[in-house]
Amino acid sequence: MKTFFPFSILAAVLLTSCGPTLSPFTTQVYQEGRFTESELKGIQFYLSEPIVLTRELRAEKAEVISGEIKIVNGQTVEQVVIPKGTPGAVLFTPDQQRLAISFESGSDNRYLIFGPNPSMNERYTLRASDWERRAAVVTYDGRKWRAGESAALATLLVDLRKVNQVSVQSRTASGRRVD
Repeated sequence: MKTFFPFSILAAVLLTSCGPTLSPFTTQVYQEGRFTESELKGIQFYLSEPIVLTRELRAEKAEVISGEIKIVNGQTVEQVVIPKGTPGAVLFTPDQQRLAISFESGSDNRYLIFGPNPSMNERYTLRASDWERRAAVVTYDGRKWRAGESAALATLLVDLRKVNQVSVQSRTASGRRVD
């Protein structure tokens, strides 16, 4: 019994050290990395909180983009759920500070904009065109959507071990002789 307890602690430490260590993506990480747009496209981002996008479907515009149709308060709405931990990738950078992150494959129009938030220690959070009653108004797939309250806390996470890895290609010159 005495040898089982230290072994179980060692196994738990080893198993937890194998997974990614996710940290918030901040202005400091961005500036220290001096990432180009192509390097940002090679970084795997993750979502810290779920984001639920909803938009009202009117009878004349019953086109469904992605997600599921629900009836909320007597209204027919379309809903797209992006769960916590969903991996995302940079599609483009609209400016020096903001990132267009896509959490869905198949369409380059399905992205959300993230940027540094001074009130959250410069973490990259969801940027909205407007806030209505604690809900964000965002553009997704070319249409206006409402994002629920948890969207205000949604930040980008990265595995800093992978971000900080530097690829070095090295070779040793063998010399060159005159013929």
